[in-house]
This record gives sequence, structure tokens and C-alpha cells, in this order.
Amino acid sequence: MAITLRQLEVFAKVLKSGSTTQASQILSLSQSAVSAALTDLEQQLKVKLFDRVGKRLVLNEHGRLLYPRAVALLEQAGEIGTLFSQGNGALRLFASSTIGNYILPELIAGYRRAVPDTPLSLQVGNSQEVINAVADFRVDLGLIEGPSHHPDLVTRPWLNDELVIFAAPDNPLAGRRLELPALADAPWILRERGSGTRDIVDHLLLSRLSHFHLEMELGNSEAIKHAVRHGLGISCLSRRVVAEALALGTLVTLAPPLPPLYRTLYVVHHRQKHLSHALQRFIDYCQHAAGADAR
Repeated sequence: MAITLRQLEVFAKVLKSGSTTQASQILSLSQSAVSAALTDLEQQLKVKLFDRVGKRLVLNEHGRLLYPRAVALLEQAGEIGTLFSQGNGALRLFASSTIGNYILPELIAGYRRAVPDTPLSLQVGNSQEVINAVADFRVDLGLIEGPSHHPDLVTRPWLNDELVIFAAPDNPLAGRRLELPALADAPWILRERGSGTRDIVDHLLLSRLSHFHLEMELGNSEAIKHAVRHGLGISCLSRRVVAEALALGTLVTLAPPLPPLYRTLYVVHHRQKHLSHALQRFIDYCQHAAGADAR
């Protein structure tokens, strides 16, 4: 068997683009060359990697089995190709919003000082978007606000995070002893479903209430802070998100008869992801930073 990297690259590009025509344009090859490379690969493996549905190519179970291994081999080949170049080890990160907006900027700044020549890109979304991107090999590493049960992902506990319930200083619930019925009746402003913060709030907090009044859902923590500050309701977010507003007195925490709300933040990567030296170094740096934060 003489499978080539070019054949695997053609297979991966056809999968991503959805057709041999688009793959040929991406690879600067003729369509016939792309089709021939794909056919040769299937003949060597003695299986079909795509089901032909009209003019469309639909990935089948054999293709799904091959894809992560092909990506891993191509990434390793790419790493060898850039082993001695100045831009070695580019990292693609995707973080959920609390982590991406309030934790990673400081962490990345420290990492940049320690490893100034590593190219790094960061996307920010909600936890489900991060999980999907990692599972599809669109990014190297994900950082999320709750555990992932995706079978293809390795999920590592990373950092502890405290959630706080907060309101505007002039909210009727501020500065008084609260009971759970008062929380249940209050208008709540929450993150959207699919957000790691929302999942944890649903599980740790709202499940303890007999009912709750959902005033609105917002997809951005900054928007929630402003809505709460203007008296539209109360909310629950990471203490890291509201720390500055609490220090300025524009928001205040509420003290319900509940134990402190803590969650674990996680680092995730694909189970078959090749952990390059650069990627492992960044993971180790994150774990070291988490240890320093705990102290």
C-alpha cells in the first residue's frame, strides 16, 4: 500500500468543500487529477469513502473513520515542513465567552512574553460552538465553561470559577436577606441556551427554585451587565465578569440562602488530535497559570 499525503489532502479537501470541483480550485489541480487521486485512495483502501448521491459526494462510515487520522497525518507533515521556520507551531484556539473575554487576554499576554514567536489566533463563542469546532478539527484547542460529553473529545479540568447573583444597587432585593421565593419571583436576565454559563446556572441555581421568571435571554455577558445595571432584572455570571462593576459599586451581589456557586472550566481537544510541541506547551502553560491562580 502506497497511500500518499497528496491523496489524503485531496480526500480532506473534497470532504470540506463538498465536491471535487471546489477541491480542485482550492488545491490548484485539475478536476480530473482530484478525482483520480480520490479514486486511487479508495482502490488502495478497498472501500468507498463517499456515497455518490447525484453529483454530490456524501461522507460515509468509512470516510468518517479515515478523516481524523488523515487530518492528524497532514498536521504532522505540516509540522515537519515548518519545523525550522520562524513561524513554527501556529495555534488555533476557540473559547467560550467568559473565558475568551475575561480570562484569556491576560493569560495570552503572559504566554506571548514567554513565547513571543508563536502565531496564535482566538475565536470566541458559546460552549456548544467551541465543542463543534474542536470535534470538526476546525481549531486545535477549546476552552469551555462546563464538561463536554462528546465521545470524540478529551476533556480536562482546568480552572475553578465562582458564579455570583447580582443586581443594580437600587434593586429591591439588594441589601436584604433573601429567601428562595423572592429569587423565584424576580425577573431574570440569562445567557442563551447552549452557553456554558446558562447550563451551570440552570443546574446549580434555577433547579433549586420552584419556578423562575425569565425576563430575557442575551447572548453577551456585557449586555446582561448593562441590562441589570439599568434595573431590568437580576442575573448570575462569573465573578470575573462583574468584578470591575462590583468594585465601582454599579452592581452589587445578592446573598440567597444557598452555598457558594462554583463550576469547573475545561480544556478540550479531539481524541485523535496530534498534540504538537507548540500545542502541548500552551496546554502546560494554561495548567500552570491555573495552579498559580488557585494559590
